[in-house]
Amino acid sequence: MTETAIILAGGFGTRLQSVVSHLPKPMAPVNGVPFLNYQLDYLKNAGIKKVVLSIGYLSDRIKEYYGAEYKGLSITYVVEETPLGTGGGIRLAMRQCTDREVLVLNGDSFFDIPLHQFYEWHITGQVQYSLALRKVPNASRYGKIETDSSGRVISFKEKSDDVQAGTINGGVYLLDRLGYLANTPETVGFSVEKDFFEKQLNNLVIKGFEFDGYFIDIGIPDDYHKAQHDFKEFKYR
Repeated sequence: MTETAIILAGGFGTRLQSVVSHLPKPMAPVNGVPFLNYQLDYLKNAGIKKVVLSIGYLSDRIKEYYGAEYKGLSITYVVEETPLGTGGGIRLAMRQCTDREVLVLNGDSFFDIPLHQFYEWHITGQVQYSLALRKVPNASRYGKIETDSSGRVISFKEKSDDVQAGTINGGVYLLDRLGYLANTPETVGFSVEKDFFEKQLNNLVIKGFEFDGYFIDIGIPDDYHKAQHDFKEFKYR
């Protein structure tokens, strides 16, 4: 199992501004503590030793709160001086990683998957880039992902207004660090999903592995309020 994880925590959180306007989105309080705490507790439970936080908007708030460690987890930071998107944020954070395989999580969502199993499938399948997928009753907010019988990702469907069930990207990735650095532009903002995964489907081995664990994205007020209830019984402490 890799010992390093990157958490993307640099977004503006535009849709959540009406509820939490003075904090970066991953710091939005859930039952009195930052949402990011739950991510870190989860990673610590899985055996992760080091977390690189890719930060931008109100970055000092995050640095001041966590410092150099959290409950024994080593915390380091990379700061986006200009917005780099998810793809650029990952690339910047990889400068502080030495593992060949890097675990990446979105800082504004939580997907409870067995990380050791995810890693084993990634390694034994000789996959370059793995995405944790989740079936949801309404995929319109996220867009859908389609895979073939071997699990290889074959298409990304755009977000739509139609309320339909579908398989979505759960925001947890395992990436080949050297391959990612070799195939992405430096100091340029881009989306890891749209500008990397989607454009490289025919050139790289990108697979999706489906899990049915708890999933939430706090990016909209309704789900942020839902998290206040759901995380009262959080099992990773």
